[in-house]
Amino acid sequence: MPERKRVAVLADSDTRWKWGALTARRLVPDHQLTGFLLRGRATPTARQLGEVGVRADRLSEVTCAEFLAEIERERYDVVVLALVGGAVQAVLHGARALWPTPAERPVLVTGYVGVVYEKLADGLLLRHGADLVLANSRHDAQRFRAVYEGVGADAAAVTETALPFLGGAPYEPAGSRARTVVFAVQPSVPDSRADRSYLLERAAGHARKHPDREVLIKLRSKPGEHTTHLEEQPYQRLAERIPGGLPPNCRLVYGNMGEVLDGADLLVTVSSTAALESLHRAIPTAILTDLGIREALGNHHFLGSGCLASWDQLDSGLLPTGDPLWLAAQGVLPAPGPDRGTGGAADRAADRATDGAAGADAYAVARAKVAGLLAATRLPSPAPYYTCTTAPGYLPGILARHHLAPDGTPLPGAVRPAAGESRLRRRLRGHLREAARGAYRHGVQRVAPVIRRLGEL
Repeated sequence: MPERKRVAVLADSDTRWKWGALTARRLVPDHQLTGFLLRGRATPTARQLGEVGVRADRLSEVTCAEFLAEIERERYDVVVLALVGGAVQAVLHGARALWPTPAERPVLVTGYVGVVYEKLADGLLLRHGADLVLANSRHDAQRFRAVYEGVGADAAAVTETALPFLGGAPYEPAGSRARTVVFAVQPSVPDSRADRSYLLERAAGHARKHPDREVLIKLRSKPGEHTTHLEEQPYQRLAERIPGGLPPNCRLVYGNMGEVLDGADLLVTVSSTAALESLHRAIPTAILTDLGIREALGNHHFLGSGCLASWDQLDSGLLPTGDPLWLAAQGVLPAPGPDRGTGGAADRAADRATDGAAGADAYAVARAKVAGLLAATRLPSPAPYYTCTTAPGYLPGILARHHLAPDGTPLPGAVRPAAGESRLRRRLRGHLREAARGAYRHGVQRVAPVIRRLGEL
C-alpha cells in the first residue's frame, strides 16, 4: 500500500487556512495534513478555526523562521503557502537558502483565497518562485501569466483551478416559505463608519419592508477577533446604535458560509468571495452598487456578471441571476442541477466555455503537475523574480519583517530553541503573546477610530 503523502499548510488567517487545507485536499487527496498558523495580528482563534470546519492531524503556531526550520528538519512532500504575498516571498527565499542547488525538497504551492481585485502585480510578483501559483479561473490565469511575462519572468507555474470551497447543493426556489436574505458583510469593505452604518440600516429596512422575509447579517468575526483584513467598525457595535434595534426578522449570525447558504434565497454583498460560492449554487446574488462601483470596494470585479443591484432594487423585488458566460470565465458555473444543460443558447455557450478548470475536475491539471514534481528525484532551487538585484530597495525589508537576512537565512535569535525551556515558561510566553495580540486588536477597533475622529475636529 503506497505511503500517504505528507502535506504542510502554512496560513496566516482563518479564511486562508480554509483555502490552504481544502486546496491540499484537492491536490493530494490521500495525505497526512500538518497545519501551521503564522504568528501575527490575524492568527485565528479556536472559535474561528472551529467555524471553518477543516481539521488537521496536527496544528501549531509558528514564526516564518520556525516554519523553515520545520520543513528542513521534517520531510514534507507538498507545502501549501496560504499567506499574504510578503510572507510567501519570505518563505520562498528561506527555501532557496535551504536548497540553493537542485535537491529533494517539497513542492511549493501558493495562490489566492478569493477575488483578486487589487495589488495584482505586487501580489503576484511576491508569489513568483513557487512551483505552482494557482489561479481560481481562466480569467485570473490569463491575467497572472500576463504579469509574469510582462516582466520577463517564467509563467509556467501559473495553473488554472477553481476555488476549493465551491460546492453545496444547487439552489431550489423557496416556493411558499418565507425568503431568507443573507447579507455577507466584509471586515474592511466599506471601511468608513458612515458607509457601514448605511448598509446595515438598509438591510434592517429591507427586513421591515418584507416582514415575511428573514434577513441574516452574516458576520466574519466577533469583536476582538481579526481576519484577513482589519475591521475597525464591527457591525455588532453598529447594530447597537440603530434606533429601536434590529427588527425581529433581522439578526446577526455566525457560522460556516456554506451552511448559511444552504437556506438562502438571496445573497447580498459588496464584493465578498461569498458571492462566488452563491453563484456557483445558482442562488440569486446581488452585488451592491449603493456606494458606487469602485475599485476600492472591489465590486468592479463583477462588471458583466448581471448581479449589480442596489438596495432600492432589492426592496422592489429584484432577484439578480448571474450571466452564464461571465460565470464560465470566472470558474464559478452553477453546480449541476436537474435542468442543467437543457437551457438556451447562452447556457450552451457557457457549457462549451468551460473547456478545462471550470468543468468536472478543476484540479486535474494541478494534480498532474504536483504528481510530476513528486516523481522527480530532485527539484531545482526556488527562483523568485524578486532578488537583491531586481528589487534591492524592496526585498530586504520584506525579509527583515519575517526575521530573515537578505539571503533568506534566519537572523540571529529568529529560531528559539525548544530544548531546555520549561513548560511554565512556554505557557507564560503564550499568555503574554495573547495579551499583546488582544491589546493590538483593542487599539484597532476602539482607540484608532476615536483618534481618527479627534483628528477631524
